[in-house]
Amino acid sequence: MKSKKCTLGLLIFYLIALSWIIIFKLQFSIADFPHLRNINLIPFAESVIVNGTIQYDEIIQNLLAFIPYGLFIHILWEDRSLLIQFAPIICTSLFFETVQFIFAVGASDITDLITNSLGGIIGVFIAIVISKVSAKNWIKIINIISLIGAVLLTLFISVLLLVNL
Repeated sequence: MKSKKCTLGLLIFYLIALSWIIIFKLQFSIADFPHLRNINLIPFAESVIVNGTIQYDEIIQNLLAFIPYGLFIHILWEDRSLLIQFAPIICTSLFFETVQFIFAVGASDITDLITNSLGGIIGVFIAIVISKVSAKNWIKIINIISLIGAVLLTLFISVLLLVNL
């Protein structure tokens, strides 16, 4: 569990799951995809405002969804500068928003780009804090928690598959 190879495997699993959630909208059939091509370039505007109030649910979900990415990036690139660590997080979020627009499978939103990126950046800082608190075992701690999350996510997906058969 101290291995960066383990972290890389968890990162690959995480990115596959994240792609299924963001791009494929948890769907098991292409016919069930939303066919929506929309772009919002005004941060925290119409996409998160419903009936005149900001809906924080999506903002929080986007933040939380990208925190593991920051954890993994920091483990794998701990010797690189923070700006270099932030780059793949921001680029991945931009990639997801671009793919949604190109394939008309969701609304591309600057708010999502901001909150996804911020979530990943928060993940990097959480990893830094964990590494300072537990200098010897910090990678092991993150990998074990991530493995538990991966197992729980796999169970969740299995239940969804069974329900949708």
